[in-house]
Amino acid sequence: MTLTERLAAQLAEIRAQLPAESLKAMERATADLAASGIIEASIDAGDRAPDFTLPNATGAEVKLSDLLAKGPVVLSFYRGQWCPYCNLELRGLQETLAEIAAAGATLVAVSPQTPDNSLSTVEKNALTFEVLSDVGNRVAREYGLVFSLPEELRPIYANFGIDLPAHNGDKTFELPIAATYVIAPDGTVAHAFVEADYTKRLDPTDIVAALKGLAVAV
Repeated sequence: MTLTERLAAQLAEIRAQLPAESLKAMERATADLAASGIIEASIDAGDRAPDFTLPNATGAEVKLSDLLAKGPVVLSFYRGQWCPYCNLELRGLQETLAEIAAAGATLVAVSPQTPDNSLSTVEKNALTFEVLSDVGNRVAREYGLVFSLPEELRPIYANFGIDLPAHNGDKTFELPIAATYVIAPDGTVAHAFVEADYTKRLDPTDIVAALKGLAVAV
């Protein structure tokens, strides 16, 4: 199955288990977010990717410009290890890592989780690429991806056992919307996927295609 197919199956399974009112609240929040203009205001193809330095799961600092000096970068923003769709995406990226590397690119994933929770994500999903901690969503904010989880959804998340303040180390309830960027070595965004619906992600096959297109353009 492709990642897109796995995400659809996960969504169907979760929808079957959700109370109707919770489902309506979550769908309403997604629609409101899509209508907010956040996607239109975010970094897009043709823009210059803001540089950043963030700690990885073991505390070592990773700088985007240093990675770009070696070749293209695939940069994926995800919500956290508590999100089943994010875990599917991360595992899908891991499965495609050899193809991404063969295209000369480096893959990094970013979330607002604390480094300890990023380390847990790495171990839980057996990831061998860099997983970075953007505590406070500083970098995600520069990319125009940050929103605050609506008050209506916070008790629903709590009922699922999701403690966002504990995962992120703050009480803002801020998250990044799902986004994946393919960045050329000169820092220009060659391909951008930004989605208000957290159940949708850029399929790794499309990432590989974008990297191959970038190589042809060069």
